[in-house]
Amino acid sequence: MVVDDTIAQALNRVADAIEENGETLKRIADHYDGVVPVMTRNAKRAEAMADEQEKGFAQHVKNIFAPQEH
Repeated sequence: MVVDDTIAQALNRVADAIEENGETLKRIADHYDGVVPVMTRNAKRAEAMADEQEKGFAQHVKNIFAPQEH
């Protein structure tokens, strides 16, 4: 079976596009792998700071309403 030249060119373009997309996806994955751990660490840090602030606020409110000794 003889492959038409047009079909062969189309298949070559598809193969080239797949290769280029693979390279693009690899760059995206490398960027993701570099950014996500930092974002995750910062999110955990921010959450911990918010928890500490809430605890401090709750303690402050508790102290406000605590009976005062004279």
